[in-house]
Amino acid sequence: MNRFQKNPARFRGWSAALPAVFFLAMLGLFLLGLNSLDRTTARQEAEGLKNSILQSAVHCYAMEGFYPDSLSYLQEHYGLQYDPDRYVVAYEVIGSNLMPDVSVIPLT
Repeated sequence: MNRFQKNPARFRGWSAALPAVFFLAMLGLFLLGLNSLDRTTARQEAEGLKNSILQSAVHCYAMEGFYPDSLSYLQEHYGLQYDPDRYVVAYEVIGSNLMPDVSVIPLT
């Protein structure tokens, strides 16, 4: 046998599996990127909800002279809406003249 001639039986297994391994590696990297993007988006949405709640509370203070005593007051009178299946909101009132402490935790 000529030493410059390739033996097709010797490399057949690797040459057939190499595209599949490359495809699986690229698919894994793509899914990892999507997961990271999803977590970043959920964090930004929670921060946006927290800012909306605080802005509504400040608006209430400017209009009525007190911070609302509950989150439901903001929902009824100032149109605040959020999905309770996606977020847990802790709204702690310190006093009627002190800004409330707001924490938003995404569930997904």
